[in-house]
Amino acid sequence: MIYRRQISVEFNHCDPAGIVFYPRYFEMTNSVVENFFLDVVQYPYARIAMVEKAGVPTVRIDANFKSPCRLGEKLEFSLQIKRIGRSSVNFWLVCACLQDARMTADLTLVWVTPDGRSAPWPQAIRDPMTAFMNGTAE
Repeated sequence: MIYRRQISVEFNHCDPAGIVFYPRYFEMTNSVVENFFLDVVQYPYARIAMVEKAGVPTVRIDANFKSPCRLGEKLEFSLQIKRIGRSSVNFWLVCACLQDARMTADLTLVWVTPDGRSAPWPQAIRDPMTAFMNGTAE
């Protein structure tokens, strides 16, 4: 399955030439992942961070910038799960504009307990991620 989210390129994303400044892509990918947890996993970051005092930090990201994105463009982000580990998940994201891939990112998140240690995914998170990855999510 693929999770999709549209993000419009705003002035705050851009350098003076009106091109997305590369660190802003990492903010956008984080937004896509955060909304995936909200919309698909039904386990919002607010619950993870504020209630459970846990976290899902990005521990690895490999990004490829294929062509620039510009102020005013509508970007379509697509997210897929490549692998779910004991305490990690590997996502593949594609950022496209008018079906032209502009940036790809291969990233890994880890479930971290309040004491800052990795731990197995809670079942309430693992089950919907597994269903999504296997194409059996509702």
